[in-house]
Amino acid sequence: MRLNSKGQVTIPAELRTKHGFAEGDEVDVIEDGDSLRIVHAGAPATRGQRLVSRMRGTAGPGRSTDELMALLRDD
Repeated sequence: MRLNSKGQVTIPAELRTKHGFAEGDEVDVIEDGDSLRIVHAGAPATRGQRLVSRMRGTAGPGRSTDELMALLRDD
């Protein structure tokens, strides 16, 4: 891995999945002697919370809230 000019590094997908990190998660970087640890900030999101987060905003292209509500209410 390489540190970029902004001090950022990409965590490999396999490690993100294995340790339960998902896009948008808050993380803390903790100094541990001569090393740094990346940990979940607070309680890690549950599988369901991560799923809802990924699905949010995908109800369909071009439909307004009013249009979706009309479909649900069968108006």
